[in-house]
Amino acid sequence: MKRGQCKNLKISTLDFFPKRKKAQMKLSFGMIFSIILIIIFIAFAFYGIKNFLEFQDSVKIAQFVNGLQSDVDKMWQSSGSSNEVEYLLPSKIDAVCFEDDEYENLRFRSKEFVGGGLIKHINITKITEDGEFCVDNINGKVKMIIEKNYGDALVMIEKE
Repeated sequence: MKRGQCKNLKISTLDFFPKRKKAQMKLSFGMIFSIILIIIFIAFAFYGIKNFLEFQDSVKIAQFVNGLQSDVDKMWQSSGSSNEVEYLLPSKIDAVCFEDDEYENLRFRSKEFVGGGLIKHINITKITEDGEFCVDNINGKVKMIIEKNYGDALVMIEKE
């Protein structure tokens, strides 16, 4: 035989792809199971973050209502004054509106439903004499003037 020649050279695909063993199948099942678990954990993380951000918006709205009522109460107890106030609100709220309703005179204009509230000690009939009175939410901030003139029984709210 000459150099470089092979007698009976037989190459099959089995030489390149050996038969699978059970350990290899268990390893691939383990990898698939791990990937599924990672996907589930990531989905729960996004769900949790979404709920946390919605809760944060609810807290901001509650702080706004409580802060506004507190400022109105302070002004109502004074003999007369004027104060410019600024409150933070979520960007999903377009405006804060006051309506002449004895049960809920504060409403939020938004694309989705956001519950309102009742602000006491404000002169709602004078505030809404031209219809619904709204203060726009600009970059997450609502600015308004709370005032009470000497001799008035109730507090007025005006746009800045």
